[in-house]
Amino acid sequence: MPLQNISADELRKKFLSFFKVKGHRVIPSSSLVPENDPTVLFTTAGMHPLVPYLLGEKHPEGTRLCNVQRCVRTDDIDEVGDETHLTFFEMLGNWSLGDYWKDDAIAWSYEFLVSPEWLGIDKKRLSVSVFAGDEDAPFDKESFDIWRGLGISEDRIAKLSKKDNWWGPAGQTGPCGPDTEMFIWNGSGDAPEKFDPENKNWVEVWNDVFMQYNLTAHGGYEPLKQRNVDTGMGLERMLAILNNQLDIYKTELFWPIIEKLESITGIEYKDEKITMRRIADHYRSTVEIIKDGICPGKNGRESVLRTLLRVIFIEIKYLMQAREEAIAVNPGVEAVKFALRNQYRDYSEVVQQLYENNDENIKREVMKEYSAFLYLGTSGMKFIGEMMKKDVITGSDLFEGRGTFGLDIPSIVKILTDVGGKSVEKNYEENYKIAEREHQQKSRSASAGMFKGGLADNSEQTTKYHTAAHLMLVALKQVLGDYVEQKGSNINAERLRFDFNNPEKLTDEQIKKVEDIVNEQIQKSLPVTMQEMSLDEAKSSGAHGIFDDRYGNKVKVYTIGDPASPFSCEICGGPHVKNTSELGHFKIIKEESSSAGVRRIKAVLK
Repeated sequence: MPLQNISADELRKKFLSFFKVKGHRVIPSSSLVPENDPTVLFTTAGMHPLVPYLLGEKHPEGTRLCNVQRCVRTDDIDEVGDETHLTFFEMLGNWSLGDYWKDDAIAWSYEFLVSPEWLGIDKKRLSVSVFAGDEDAPFDKESFDIWRGLGISEDRIAKLSKKDNWWGPAGQTGPCGPDTEMFIWNGSGDAPEKFDPENKNWVEVWNDVFMQYNLTAHGGYEPLKQRNVDTGMGLERMLAILNNQLDIYKTELFWPIIEKLESITGIEYKDEKITMRRIADHYRSTVEIIKDGICPGKNGRESVLRTLLRVIFIEIKYLMQAREEAIAVNPGVEAVKFALRNQYRDYSEVVQQLYENNDENIKREVMKEYSAFLYLGTSGMKFIGEMMKKDVITGSDLFEGRGTFGLDIPSIVKILTDVGGKSVEKNYEENYKIAEREHQQKSRSASAGMFKGGLADNSEQTTKYHTAAHLMLVALKQVLGDYVEQKGSNINAERLRFDFNNPEKLTDEQIKKVEDIVNEQIQKSLPVTMQEMSLDEAKSSGAHGIFDDRYGNKVKVYTIGDPASPFSCEICGGPHVKNTSELGHFKIIKEESSSAGVRRIKAVLK
């Protein structure tokens, strides 16, 4: 392990301390399961928990905020294994909610990076990029001039397109705008005088987003009434740079995992870097995702967790058999079965050792999924059998296999080549992406209109559904029991989708009772009020919430009904209607299973 100049915890504290000096309030990291943005499976950036406030809701901690947000991104999951790509990461971020603008945001970013009091990075290693402008929005001359005023030469400022220097929205509508990105030279020798964004030795470390537009449902860009600043710096990447590391996996955040892998497999990192990186990255991701209440499953974020775990299982098998003789396989069904028996033979003791320092729930979910993985069943066997009859495996074949196995592409290739002895076409990645795009187009056509908005759009109808969700949660508790808790939601202008824990399907009678309770509260024309208070005050007031470190010092409490004896009292970011009479008639149109022990209700307001 290399000598460290700064630890991850020191970097987190420095960042938060700096912005506290600049008048920011520190807020806690939100869950990896987005509360206010149903258009994404996971929290992929610090902005997701803040969407209502970026759209104008008042945040209880004020207009200047900062935190360290846990994030998961899986867009580049097949790239994990190189020196930089990750699925789980921590994002250092600061926000202005209609407060300061580009001049302060850029000046503070620059100060934190280069000031000896903070990170002390040599100015000669710094370059930046700004938005070049297009038919939707003009060249960001304001940011360009600010950087020039700070002493950055014109040769070190790249003017790039929307593809590189435009942020958002995360969904189909919402806040967006130009950004300016900061790059640090991480190559050998002095940095070149002219900035070339294509040179991989220039590593992006920070992104200042200026939300000054709103992308409408019609595809147009309109100025936002409230301009916001949203910045993000990847903790892991910056930690590597500050410790003079080209390899992000040699930092303290990953190295203990890799050392453990070396210990239990007897293989050194230098001999199997890509495999060990993939395990180390996915290990961190699976632990964090399960912490936030997700279990492996067939759909959505549960499916992502299953994929991450199965990659770990495949890669562990690969490490354990790396020094054994290759299995000779002939293209026949019996040979395939022989290969699969070896491919999925039991390495549970290795998986257990890897996860042994986690709590019992994490270990239980991992081992349960590992047991299921050992027996992929007839669908997996059938796919392998069909592939063994082919001379060359294509990218389209691999796309089909991904759906069958729930694995990423490198893992499927490993099964078919290392175990099956088959060849894969040279341009399989390109053809895989073509098959994926075709599938996505078909999916979008089939589901057109299903997800036009989301809570993120802040529309009147979506706001109504949000209030209806509060009423329904209380109704479910009254009908089923106080054990019921919300496990997720997806709210748009057309319907309410709500997940909750319950061991069995609701009866028709129970559904009718829930509907009647909600409609009774609507007919009573109950007022909906909001108060800002401390977390302790919220707890003592009887407000419903999961009282852990996800909340800040101040919270919003929404009360439906007489505050002295309310029907509903919940900690929530909003928005909500003023009176339940605005909602109309509540109707449950579907009740189904979401995952093990979790049910899903879809409802509408008429």
